Amino acid sequence: MADPTPVLDDLRAESDELDRLVAELSPERWTLPTPAPGWTIAHQIAHLAWTDRSALLAVTDEDGFRDLVEQALAAPDTFVDQGAEEAAQLPPAELLSRWREGRTALDEALRKAPQGARFPWYGPPMSAASLATARLMETWAHGLDVADALGVTRAPTDRIRHIAWLGVRTRDFAFGVHGLPAPTDPVRVELRSPSGELWVYGPEDAPQHLTGPALDFCLLVTQRAHRADLALRAEGPDADRWLDIAQAFAGPPGTGRPPKGAVG
Repeated sequence: MADPTPVLDDLRAESDELDRLVAELSPERWTLPTPAPGWTIAHQIAHLAWTDRSALLAVTDEDGFRDLVEQALAAPDTFVDQGAEEAAQLPPAELLSRWREGRTALDEALRKAPQGARFPWYGPPMSAASLATARLMETWAHGLDVADALGVTRAPTDRIRHIAWLGVRTRDFAFGVHGLPAPTDPVRVELRSPSGELWVYGPEDAPQHLTGPALDFCLLVTQRAHRADLALRAEGPDADRWLDIAQAFAGPPGTGRPPKGAVG
């Protein structure tokens, strides 16, 4: 079974970097709009705090988490936004404290989890390493939205290797949530990391290929950028279709971001 320590360490570092972005903001700046329609910086941090709490319940209280799943099934179109909206109304200092406490508790719970344990989630059950990877993906993606609102450019790090791995693993899931059959041909994915390493997934003789910067691939699978604005190259019809629908996060198909310069 995969040791969750490396991804937990990277999740902690990613969270701390985002924390430094928002820790000294004035109350007024917490209300700045982000690229997510209707969401301010406060909504972004509130969503992370809410999802960390959900993950903590999944690890420590299966009955409590089951109640959350039932609520989600009862209101699938509003459940996530409602959780963010409620916490976003808190005073910034209280919201920041709630996020810090929740992510620390989740970190401790995942580090103490029995080897081989699997926890319920909104999709298939997840290992400690996979759950931490999902949390890193969200923290990174929502951190990008916060940075955009603040006019800050964050230098990418090789911590995104976990997100790239998840993006590859969720190819069939992305087809499925769009009502499409999973491709039968394997795909060879070759991504250049921020540090210059080549990250490779899939068999060398795969008939279809996807290549480009790892950062661009991670922006794609978290739907933080449109494929038209990314330096990703697909060879083969399934690989090309994947670029239109890639989604590494659970839930219904996301709407993604329009290409730069798009009207409306």
